[in-house]
Amino acid sequence: MAAPARAQSDLGSEAVTNGIRITVEPKYLPDYSEIGSKRYIYGYRVRIVNECDDAVRLTRRHWIIVNGEGERHDVEGEGVIGQQPLIEPGHVYEYSSFCPLSTRWGTMEGAYTFQHSDGREFDCEIARFYLVADGESE
Repeated sequence: MAAPARAQSDLGSEAVTNGIRITVEPKYLPDYSEIGSKRYIYGYRVRIVNECDDAVRLTRRHWIIVNGEGERHDVEGEGVIGQQPLIEPGHVYEYSSFCPLSTRWGTMEGAYTFQHSDGREFDCEIARFYLVADGESE
């Protein structure tokens, strides 16, 4: 499969669900990748803005990672980067992480589970974004 033809600035995503805005900006990390071993490393920065009227806690994550050959890998767990942040109304939480792939490109998408202060849980979409090793050849 060929990599999607997109400018680097068009690889990210943004989605708003239940008053929570989630923006993701991916970036290929050539200094950490090993092309000869087909190990491509992609970083991504997540920005979560609480646009609702209640504080929310990010309790779980579910990532769907698909490589350029169509192989799917699901990752689920508590919180993000070892944290379950409480995000007050109007506040922002940001973090960075990474994803290794065996192909020059792939996609990530998924959902975060949040909890209101009264205990009600809800899921928020993480819209699909693209991991692309621009300018690299296998």
